[in-house]
Amino acid sequence: MKNFTFSNYISPFSWRYGSKKMRYIFSEENKYRLWRKIWVALARSEHKAGIITDKELKDLEKNETNIDFERILEIEKDTKHDVVAAISEFSEKAKIGGGKIHLGATSMDIVDNSDALKIKEALIIIDENLKKLILKFSDQIKKYADFPCIGYTHLQPAEPTTVGYRLAFYAQNLLTDWLTLKFIKKTYKAKGMKGAVGTRASYTALLKGTKVKAEELDGMVMKNLDLESDLITTQVYSRKYDYLVLTLLASIASSISKFAADLRILQSPAIGEWSESFGKKQVGSSAMPFKKNPVNCEKICSLGRFVQQLPPVALENATLSYLERTLDDSANKRIIMAESFIAVDEILLIAQKIISDIVINEKRISYNLNIYAPFAATETLLLEAVKRGANRQEIHEVLRNISMIAWSAIQEGKFNPIAELMINNNDIKKYLKKNEIHKLLDVKNHIGDAPERAKQLVKIIKKKINEK
Repeated sequence: MKNFTFSNYISPFSWRYGSKKMRYIFSEENKYRLWRKIWVALARSEHKAGIITDKELKDLEKNETNIDFERILEIEKDTKHDVVAAISEFSEKAKIGGGKIHLGATSMDIVDNSDALKIKEALIIIDENLKKLILKFSDQIKKYADFPCIGYTHLQPAEPTTVGYRLAFYAQNLLTDWLTLKFIKKTYKAKGMKGAVGTRASYTALLKGTKVKAEELDGMVMKNLDLESDLITTQVYSRKYDYLVLTLLASIASSISKFAADLRILQSPAIGEWSESFGKKQVGSSAMPFKKNPVNCEKICSLGRFVQQLPPVALENATLSYLERTLDDSANKRIIMAESFIAVDEILLIAQKIISDIVINEKRISYNLNIYAPFAATETLLLEAVKRGANRQEIHEVLRNISMIAWSAIQEGKFNPIAELMINNNDIKKYLKKNEIHKLLDVKNHIGDAPERAKQLVKIIKKKINEK
Protein backbone atom coordinates (compact mmCIF):
# COMPACT_ATOMS: atom_id res chain seq x y z
CA MET A 1 0.00 0.00 0.00
CA LYS A 2 1.14 3.57 -0.58
CA ASN A 3 2.74 5.24 2.43
CA PHE A 4 0.87 8.45 3.10
CA THR A 5 3.22 10.38 5.36
CA PHE A 6 4.14 14.00 5.93
CA SER A 7 6.88 13.56 3.32
CA ASN A 8 4.39 12.58 0.60
CA TYR A 9 1.84 14.79 -1.18
CA ILE A 10 -1.67 14.31 0.15
CA SER A 11 -4.61 16.09 -1.41
CA PRO A 12 -6.41 18.52 0.94
CA PHE A 13 -9.57 16.70 -0.13
CA SER A 14 -8.19 13.60 1.61
CA TRP A 15 -8.53 15.15 5.05
CA ARG A 16 -9.11 18.91 5.25
CA TYR A 17 -12.35 19.41 3.32
CA GLY A 18 -15.71 17.66 3.30
CA SER A 19 -17.36 15.22 5.68
CA LYS A 20 -15.99 11.76 6.47
CA LYS A 21 -19.08 10.29 4.88
CA MET A 22 -18.49 12.08 1.57
CA ARG A 23 -14.78 11.32 1.56
CA TYR A 24 -15.51 7.63 2.18
CA ILE A 25 -17.78 7.44 -0.86
CA PHE A 26 -14.82 8.32 -3.08
CA SER A 27 -12.26 6.30 -1.12
CA GLU A 28 -10.25 3.42 -2.56
CA GLU A 29 -11.80 1.09 -0.01
CA ASN A 30 -15.32 1.94 -1.11
CA LYS A 31 -14.35 1.59 -4.76
CA TYR A 32 -13.18 -1.98 -4.31
CA ARG A 33 -16.13 -2.85 -2.08
CA LEU A 34 -18.53 -1.59 -4.77
CA TRP A 35 -16.72 -3.60 -7.42
CA ARG A 36 -17.16 -6.71 -5.28
CA LYS A 37 -20.83 -5.84 -4.80
CA ILE A 38 -21.34 -5.63 -8.57
CA TRP A 39 -19.48 -8.89 -9.26
CA VAL A 40 -21.63 -10.68 -6.69
CA ALA A 41 -24.81 -9.12 -8.12
CA LEU A 42 -23.75 -10.34 -11.57
CA ALA A 43 -23.03 -13.81 -10.14
CA ARG A 44 -26.48 -13.98 -8.54
CA SER A 45 -28.12 -13.21 -11.86
CA GLU A 46 -25.96 -15.74 -13.70
CA HIS A 47 -26.80 -18.27 -10.99
CA LYS A 48 -30.50 -17.82 -11.82
CA ALA A 49 -29.58 -18.56 -15.43
CA GLY A 50 -27.87 -21.76 -14.33
CA ILE A 51 -24.38 -20.63 -15.34
CA ILE A 52 -23.03 -20.41 -11.77
CA THR A 53 -23.60 -23.23 -9.26
CA ASP A 54 -24.89 -22.91 -5.71
CA LYS A 55 -21.43 -23.59 -4.27
CA GLU A 56 -19.74 -21.06 -6.54
CA LEU A 57 -22.25 -18.34 -5.66
CA LYS A 58 -22.07 -19.04 -1.92
CA ASP A 59 -18.28 -18.88 -2.10
CA LEU A 60 -18.39 -15.49 -3.85
CA GLU A 61 -20.98 -14.14 -1.39
CA LYS A 62 -18.95 -15.44 1.56
CA ASN A 63 -15.81 -13.62 0.38
CA GLU A 64 -17.50 -10.44 -0.89
CA THR A 65 -16.13 -8.27 1.94
CA ASN A 66 -12.88 -10.21 2.43
CA ILE A 67 -10.62 -7.80 0.59
CA ASP A 68 -6.82 -7.42 0.76
CA PHE A 69 -6.20 -3.93 -0.62
CA GLU A 70 -2.44 -4.29 -0.38
CA ARG A 71 -2.59 -7.45 -2.48
CA ILE A 72 -4.65 -5.73 -5.20
CA LEU A 73 -2.02 -3.01 -5.58
CA GLU A 74 0.73 -5.61 -5.59
CA ILE A 75 -0.92 -7.50 -8.47
CA GLU A 76 -1.59 -4.24 -10.33
CA LYS A 77 2.17 -3.55 -10.45
CA ASP A 78 2.43 -6.52 -12.83
CA THR A 79 -0.90 -6.37 -14.66
CA LYS A 80 -0.99 -2.56 -15.03
CA HIS A 81 -4.80 -2.98 -14.90
CA ASP A 82 -6.71 -2.19 -11.73
CA VAL A 83 -9.82 -4.20 -12.57
CA VAL A 84 -7.85 -7.31 -13.54
CA ALA A 85 -5.84 -6.97 -10.33
CA ALA A 86 -9.03 -6.79 -8.27
CA ILE A 87 -10.46 -9.83 -10.07
CA SER A 88 -7.28 -11.80 -9.38
CA GLU A 89 -7.27 -10.89 -5.68
CA PHE A 90 -10.98 -11.82 -5.37
CA SER A 91 -10.39 -15.17 -7.07
CA GLU A 92 -7.53 -15.89 -4.68
CA LYS A 93 -9.98 -15.57 -1.78
CA ALA A 94 -12.92 -17.32 -3.47
CA LYS A 95 -11.26 -20.61 -4.42
CA ILE A 96 -14.51 -22.27 -5.53
CA GLY A 97 -16.34 -19.47 -7.33
CA GLY A 98 -13.30 -17.44 -8.36
CA GLY A 99 -13.22 -18.86 -11.86
CA LYS A 100 -16.62 -17.35 -12.65
CA ILE A 101 -15.92 -13.78 -11.48
CA HIS A 102 -16.57 -11.12 -14.16
CA LEU A 103 -18.07 -13.71 -16.53
CA GLY A 104 -19.32 -11.94 -19.69
CA ALA A 105 -18.42 -8.51 -18.34
CA THR A 106 -16.06 -5.81 -19.53
CA SER A 107 -14.19 -3.56 -17.10
CA MET A 108 -16.56 -0.64 -17.57
CA ASP A 109 -19.55 -2.80 -16.65
CA ILE A 110 -17.96 -2.74 -13.21
CA VAL A 111 -16.28 0.66 -13.08
CA ASP A 112 -19.12 2.71 -14.59
CA ASN A 113 -21.81 1.07 -12.47
CA SER A 114 -19.73 1.59 -9.34
CA ASP A 115 -19.29 5.25 -10.32
CA ALA A 116 -23.05 5.49 -10.71
CA LEU A 117 -23.50 4.05 -7.21
CA LYS A 118 -21.05 6.57 -5.79
CA ILE A 119 -22.68 9.51 -7.55
CA LYS A 120 -26.14 8.37 -6.46
CA GLU A 121 -25.03 8.19 -2.82
CA ALA A 122 -23.11 11.48 -3.02
CA LEU A 123 -26.14 13.26 -4.50
CA ILE A 124 -28.22 12.09 -1.54
CA ILE A 125 -25.78 13.85 0.83
CA ILE A 126 -25.80 17.00 -1.31
CA ASP A 127 -29.59 16.87 -1.41
CA GLU A 128 -29.89 16.61 2.37
CA ASN A 129 -27.43 19.41 3.10
CA LEU A 130 -28.83 21.69 0.41
CA LYS A 131 -32.34 21.33 1.86
CA LYS A 132 -31.01 22.10 5.34
CA LEU A 133 -29.28 25.21 4.03
CA ILE A 134 -32.37 26.46 2.20
CA LEU A 135 -34.49 26.00 5.32
CA LYS A 136 -31.94 27.89 7.43
CA PHE A 137 -32.14 30.74 4.92
CA SER A 138 -35.92 30.59 5.20
CA ASP A 139 -35.72 31.14 8.96
CA GLN A 140 -33.58 34.25 8.51
CA ILE A 141 -35.75 35.55 5.66
CA LYS A 142 -38.83 35.28 7.85
CA LYS A 143 -37.04 37.03 10.71
CA TYR A 144 -35.81 39.98 8.63
CA ALA A 145 -38.43 40.23 5.87
CA ASP A 146 -39.64 43.62 7.11
CA PHE A 147 -36.33 45.02 8.33
CA PRO A 148 -35.32 47.81 5.91
CA CYS A 149 -31.78 48.37 4.69
CA ILE A 150 -30.16 50.31 1.92
CA GLY A 151 -29.72 48.43 -1.34
CA TYR A 152 -26.51 48.68 -3.34
CA THR A 153 -26.02 48.70 -7.10
CA HIS A 154 -22.56 49.07 -8.63
CA LEU A 155 -21.40 48.80 -4.99
CA GLN A 156 -22.95 52.20 -4.45
CA PRO A 157 -25.96 53.03 -2.24
CA ALA A 158 -29.14 52.75 -4.31
CA GLU A 159 -32.72 52.37 -3.07
CA PRO A 160 -33.97 50.76 0.15
CA THR A 161 -34.75 47.06 0.29
CA THR A 162 -35.04 44.71 3.27
CA VAL A 163 -32.56 42.31 4.82
CA GLY A 164 -35.02 39.47 4.33
CA TYR A 165 -35.56 40.31 0.68
CA ARG A 166 -31.81 40.30 0.03
CA LEU A 167 -31.53 36.90 1.74
CA ALA A 168 -34.46 35.68 -0.34
CA PHE A 169 -32.45 36.22 -3.52
CA TYR A 170 -29.78 33.76 -2.35
CA ALA A 171 -32.41 31.29 -1.17
CA GLN A 172 -34.24 31.45 -4.49
CA ASN A 173 -31.00 30.59 -6.32
CA LEU A 174 -30.48 27.64 -3.99
CA LEU A 175 -34.05 26.48 -4.52
CA THR A 176 -33.42 26.49 -8.27
CA ASP A 177 -30.30 24.39 -7.66
CA TRP A 178 -32.28 21.95 -5.54
CA LEU A 179 -34.98 21.56 -8.19
CA THR A 180 -32.22 20.96 -10.74
CA LEU A 181 -30.74 18.33 -8.44
CA LYS A 182 -34.08 16.53 -8.32
CA PHE A 183 -34.16 16.51 -12.12
CA ILE A 184 -30.61 15.17 -12.40
CA LYS A 185 -31.26 12.43 -9.84
CA LYS A 186 -34.13 11.23 -12.04
CA THR A 187 -32.19 11.67 -15.28
CA TYR A 188 -28.83 10.13 -14.36
CA LYS A 189 -28.51 6.55 -15.66
CA ALA A 190 -25.97 3.80 -15.09
CA LYS A 191 -24.39 1.73 -17.85
CA GLY A 192 -25.89 -1.57 -16.85
CA MET A 193 -24.37 -4.87 -18.03
CA LYS A 194 -23.85 -4.26 -21.76
CA GLY A 195 -20.35 -5.45 -22.50
CA ALA A 196 -17.45 -4.13 -24.54
CA VAL A 197 -19.30 -1.76 -26.90
CA GLY A 198 -22.77 -1.68 -25.36
CA THR A 199 -24.38 -4.38 -27.53
CA ARG A 200 -24.70 -7.08 -24.81
CA ALA A 201 -23.12 -9.46 -27.32
CA SER A 202 -21.04 -11.25 -24.68
CA TYR A 203 -24.05 -11.77 -22.43
CA THR A 204 -26.18 -12.92 -25.36
CA ALA A 205 -23.57 -15.56 -26.19
CA LEU A 206 -23.14 -16.53 -22.54
CA LEU A 207 -26.86 -16.99 -21.97
CA LYS A 208 -27.55 -18.93 -25.16
CA GLY A 209 -29.47 -22.06 -24.28
CA THR A 210 -30.70 -20.71 -20.93
CA LYS A 211 -34.10 -19.32 -20.08
CA VAL A 212 -32.65 -15.90 -19.29
CA LYS A 213 -32.10 -13.24 -21.94
CA ALA A 214 -29.32 -10.64 -21.84
CA GLU A 215 -31.86 -7.86 -21.25
CA GLU A 216 -33.31 -9.75 -18.27
CA LEU A 217 -29.88 -10.35 -16.77
CA ASP A 218 -29.08 -6.65 -17.12
CA GLY A 219 -32.33 -5.81 -15.36
CA MET A 220 -31.73 -8.31 -12.55
CA VAL A 221 -28.27 -6.92 -11.80
CA MET A 222 -29.50 -3.34 -11.84
CA LYS A 223 -32.42 -4.19 -9.56
CA ASN A 224 -30.00 -5.84 -7.16
CA LEU A 225 -27.88 -2.66 -7.18
CA ASP A 226 -30.92 -0.35 -7.03
CA LEU A 227 -29.80 1.42 -10.22
CA GLU A 228 -31.52 2.26 -13.49
CA SER A 229 -29.53 1.61 -16.65
CA ASP A 230 -29.63 3.52 -19.90
CA LEU A 231 -31.21 2.08 -23.02
CA ILE A 232 -28.24 2.97 -25.23
CA THR A 233 -24.60 2.92 -24.14
CA THR A 234 -21.22 2.36 -25.70
CA GLN A 235 -18.48 0.79 -23.61
CA VAL A 236 -19.40 3.49 -21.07
CA TYR A 237 -22.48 5.39 -19.99
CA SER A 238 -22.84 8.78 -21.65
CA ARG A 239 -20.33 11.19 -20.20
CA LYS A 240 -23.00 13.87 -20.59
CA TYR A 241 -24.30 12.62 -17.24
CA ASP A 242 -21.02 13.54 -15.56
CA TYR A 243 -21.25 16.97 -17.18
CA LEU A 244 -24.79 17.46 -15.85
CA VAL A 245 -23.70 16.47 -12.35
CA LEU A 246 -20.67 18.78 -12.38
CA THR A 247 -22.78 21.62 -13.78
CA LEU A 248 -25.17 21.15 -10.87
CA LEU A 249 -22.32 21.17 -8.35
CA ALA A 250 -20.83 24.26 -9.99
CA SER A 251 -24.21 25.98 -9.83
CA ILE A 252 -24.58 25.21 -6.12
CA ALA A 253 -21.04 26.49 -5.54
CA SER A 254 -21.89 29.63 -7.51
CA SER A 255 -25.08 30.34 -5.54
CA ILE A 256 -23.34 30.00 -2.18
CA SER A 257 -20.24 31.88 -3.35
CA LYS A 258 -22.46 34.81 -4.36
CA PHE A 259 -23.87 34.91 -0.83
CA ALA A 260 -20.42 34.55 0.73
CA ALA A 261 -18.91 37.28 -1.45
CA ASP A 262 -21.73 39.69 -0.62
CA LEU A 263 -21.36 38.96 3.07
CA ARG A 264 -17.64 39.77 2.80
CA ILE A 265 -18.53 43.15 1.32
CA LEU A 266 -21.15 43.84 3.97
CA GLN A 267 -18.68 42.84 6.70
CA SER A 268 -16.13 45.45 5.58
CA PRO A 269 -15.95 48.14 8.30
CA ALA A 270 -17.02 50.87 5.88
CA ILE A 271 -20.41 49.16 5.61
CA GLY A 272 -20.44 46.90 8.67
CA GLU A 273 -23.98 45.56 8.27
CA TRP A 274 -23.46 41.76 8.29
CA SER A 275 -20.65 39.55 9.52
CA GLU A 276 -19.66 35.98 10.19
CA SER A 277 -19.75 34.92 13.81
CA PHE A 278 -16.30 35.11 15.42
CA GLY A 279 -15.18 32.70 18.14
CA LYS A 280 -13.78 33.96 21.44
CA LYS A 281 -10.44 32.28 20.78
CA GLN A 282 -10.47 32.76 17.01
CA VAL A 283 -7.47 34.59 15.55
CA GLY A 284 -7.94 36.92 12.57
CA SER A 285 -4.32 37.67 11.81
CA SER A 286 -0.89 36.63 13.06
CA ALA A 287 0.33 40.22 12.67
CA MET A 288 -2.77 42.34 13.36
CA PRO A 289 -4.55 41.31 16.60
CA PHE A 290 -7.62 43.43 15.85
CA LYS A 291 -8.55 41.59 12.60
CA LYS A 292 -11.87 39.75 12.30
CA ASN A 293 -11.61 38.29 8.82
CA PRO A 294 -14.51 36.52 7.02
CA VAL A 295 -12.38 33.39 6.60
CA ASN A 296 -15.26 30.95 6.12
CA CYS A 297 -16.80 33.04 3.37
CA GLU A 298 -13.38 33.34 1.77
CA LYS A 299 -13.00 29.56 1.90
CA ILE A 300 -16.38 29.14 0.20
CA CYS A 301 -15.41 31.55 -2.56
CA SER A 302 -12.07 29.81 -3.03
CA LEU A 303 -13.51 26.30 -3.25
CA GLY A 304 -16.41 27.58 -5.35
CA ARG A 305 -14.02 29.10 -7.86
CA PHE A 306 -12.30 25.71 -8.15
CA VAL A 307 -15.51 23.73 -8.65
CA GLN A 308 -16.82 26.16 -11.27
CA GLN A 309 -13.83 25.45 -13.51
CA LEU A 310 -14.44 21.68 -13.73
CA PRO A 311 -17.60 21.28 -15.89
CA PRO A 312 -15.67 22.10 -19.09
CA VAL A 313 -13.40 19.11 -18.38
CA ALA A 314 -16.43 16.82 -18.14
CA LEU A 315 -17.90 18.36 -21.30
CA GLU A 316 -14.69 17.61 -23.21
CA ASN A 317 -14.81 14.06 -21.86
CA ALA A 318 -18.25 13.71 -23.44
CA THR A 319 -17.21 15.41 -26.67
CA LEU A 320 -13.85 13.73 -27.17
CA SER A 321 -14.70 10.16 -26.25
CA TYR A 322 -14.13 8.91 -29.79
CA LEU A 323 -16.42 6.26 -31.26
CA GLU A 324 -17.36 3.65 -28.64
CA ARG A 325 -14.84 5.10 -26.13
CA THR A 326 -11.29 6.19 -25.49
CA LEU A 327 -9.45 6.21 -22.19
CA ASP A 328 -8.55 9.89 -22.09
CA ASP A 329 -11.39 10.64 -19.67
CA SER A 330 -10.29 8.10 -17.07
CA ALA A 331 -7.48 9.91 -15.26
CA ASN A 332 -9.23 13.27 -14.91
CA LYS A 333 -12.53 11.60 -13.99
CA ARG A 334 -10.89 10.10 -10.90
CA ILE A 335 -10.13 13.67 -9.81
CA ILE A 336 -12.95 15.93 -10.96
CA MET A 337 -15.90 13.87 -9.73
CA ALA A 338 -14.53 13.15 -6.26
CA GLU A 339 -13.09 16.60 -5.62
CA SER A 340 -16.19 18.44 -6.88
CA PHE A 341 -18.45 16.50 -4.54
CA ILE A 342 -16.11 16.85 -1.55
CA ALA A 343 -15.63 20.59 -2.21
CA VAL A 344 -19.37 21.26 -2.47
CA ASP A 345 -19.97 19.11 0.60
CA GLU A 346 -17.57 21.38 2.50
CA ILE A 347 -19.18 24.51 1.06
CA LEU A 348 -22.64 23.39 2.14
CA LEU A 349 -21.52 22.51 5.67
CA ILE A 350 -19.76 25.86 6.13
CA ALA A 351 -22.67 27.81 4.65
CA GLN A 352 -25.12 26.19 7.08
CA LYS A 353 -23.05 27.40 10.01
CA ILE A 354 -22.63 30.89 8.55
CA ILE A 355 -26.32 31.49 7.91
CA SER A 356 -27.33 29.98 11.27
CA ASP A 357 -24.94 32.22 13.22
CA ILE A 358 -24.90 35.26 10.91
CA VAL A 359 -24.52 38.57 12.74
CA ILE A 360 -26.99 41.17 11.50
CA ASN A 361 -25.91 44.56 12.84
CA GLU A 362 -29.31 46.25 13.01
CA LYS A 363 -27.99 49.55 14.38
CA ARG A 364 -25.42 49.91 11.62
CA ILE A 365 -27.98 48.95 8.99
CA SER A 366 -30.35 51.63 10.24
CA TYR A 367 -27.50 54.15 10.39
CA ASN A 368 -26.54 53.50 6.77
CA LEU A 369 -30.18 53.56 5.76
CA ASN A 370 -30.74 56.95 7.35
CA ILE A 371 -27.72 58.34 5.54
CA TYR A 372 -28.47 57.05 2.06
CA ALA A 373 -32.19 56.23 1.82
CA PRO A 374 -33.36 59.86 1.48
CA PHE A 375 -31.67 60.06 -1.92
CA ALA A 376 -34.04 57.37 -3.18
CA ALA A 377 -36.99 59.68 -2.46
CA THR A 378 -35.84 62.33 -4.94
CA GLU A 379 -37.51 60.56 -7.88
CA THR A 380 -40.83 60.24 -6.05
CA LEU A 381 -40.62 63.86 -4.92
CA LEU A 382 -39.87 64.91 -8.52
CA LEU A 383 -42.93 63.08 -9.83
CA GLU A 384 -45.22 64.52 -7.15
CA ALA A 385 -44.02 68.08 -7.75
CA VAL A 386 -44.56 67.78 -11.52
CA LYS A 387 -48.07 66.45 -10.89
CA ARG A 388 -48.74 69.66 -9.01
CA GLY A 389 -47.55 71.92 -11.81
CA ALA A 390 -43.75 72.03 -11.53
CA ASN A 391 -41.54 72.02 -14.62
CA ARG A 392 -39.93 68.61 -14.76
CA GLN A 393 -36.51 69.79 -15.97
CA GLU A 394 -36.35 72.73 -13.57
CA ILE A 395 -37.29 70.73 -10.48
CA HIS A 396 -34.89 67.96 -11.55
CA GLU A 397 -32.03 70.49 -11.52
CA VAL A 398 -33.09 71.73 -8.10
CA LEU A 399 -33.06 68.20 -6.69
CA ARG A 400 -29.75 67.42 -8.38
CA ASN A 401 -28.09 70.46 -6.75
CA ILE A 402 -29.54 69.54 -3.36
CA SER A 403 -28.32 65.95 -3.78
CA MET A 404 -24.79 67.08 -4.62
CA ILE A 405 -24.67 69.32 -1.53
CA ALA A 406 -25.93 66.43 0.61
CA TRP A 407 -23.34 64.03 -0.86
CA SER A 408 -20.58 66.50 -0.06
CA ALA A 409 -21.77 66.71 3.54
CA ILE A 410 -21.73 62.92 3.86
CA GLN A 411 -18.21 62.78 2.45
CA GLU A 412 -17.15 65.17 5.21
CA GLY A 413 -18.58 62.82 7.82
CA LYS A 414 -21.70 64.89 8.48
CA PHE A 415 -25.25 63.55 8.74
CA ASN A 416 -27.31 63.63 5.54
CA PRO A 417 -28.94 67.11 5.33
CA ILE A 418 -31.07 66.36 2.26
CA ALA A 419 -34.42 66.41 4.09
CA GLU A 420 -33.70 69.83 5.61
CA LEU A 421 -32.46 71.19 2.28
CA MET A 422 -35.65 70.07 0.55
CA ILE A 423 -37.95 71.45 3.21
CA ASN A 424 -36.25 74.87 3.13
CA ASN A 425 -35.98 75.11 -0.66
CA ASN A 426 -38.31 77.79 -2.04
CA ASP A 427 -38.81 76.08 -5.41
CA ILE A 428 -39.95 72.87 -3.73
CA LYS A 429 -42.09 74.66 -1.12
CA LYS A 430 -44.25 76.00 -3.95
CA TYR A 431 -45.55 72.49 -4.56
CA LEU A 432 -45.00 70.41 -1.43
CA LYS A 433 -45.58 71.05 2.26
CA LYS A 434 -43.17 70.05 5.04
CA ASN A 435 -45.25 67.10 6.24
CA GLU A 436 -45.66 65.88 2.65
CA ILE A 437 -41.90 65.92 2.10
CA HIS A 438 -41.37 63.95 5.34
CA LYS A 439 -43.96 61.44 4.16
CA LEU A 440 -42.28 61.05 0.79
CA LEU A 441 -38.95 60.49 2.55
CA ASP A 442 -40.34 57.69 4.74
CA VAL A 443 -38.43 54.48 3.96
CA LYS A 444 -41.60 52.39 4.23
CA ASN A 445 -42.81 54.05 1.04
CA HIS A 446 -39.72 52.94 -0.90
CA ILE A 447 -39.45 49.16 -0.35
CA GLY A 448 -42.41 48.21 -2.53
CA ASP A 449 -43.80 44.74 -1.87
CA ALA A 450 -40.39 43.25 -1.08
CA PRO A 451 -41.40 42.02 2.41
CA GLU A 452 -44.48 40.24 1.11
CA ARG A 453 -42.60 38.52 -1.70
CA ALA A 454 -39.81 37.45 0.65
CA LYS A 455 -42.39 35.82 2.91
CA GLN A 456 -44.06 34.26 -0.12
CA LEU A 457 -40.77 32.60 -1.07
CA VAL A 458 -40.57 31.07 2.40
CA LYS A 459 -43.98 29.47 1.83
CA ILE A 460 -42.90 28.21 -1.60
CA ILE A 461 -39.73 26.70 -0.14
CA LYS A 462 -41.62 24.90 2.61
CA LYS A 463 -44.15 23.57 0.11
CA LYS A 464 -41.54 22.38 -2.42
CA ILE A 465 -39.30 20.70 0.13
CA ASN A 466 -42.21 18.97 1.87
CA GLU A 467 -43.60 17.62 -1.40
CA LYS A 468 -43.27 13.86 -1.82
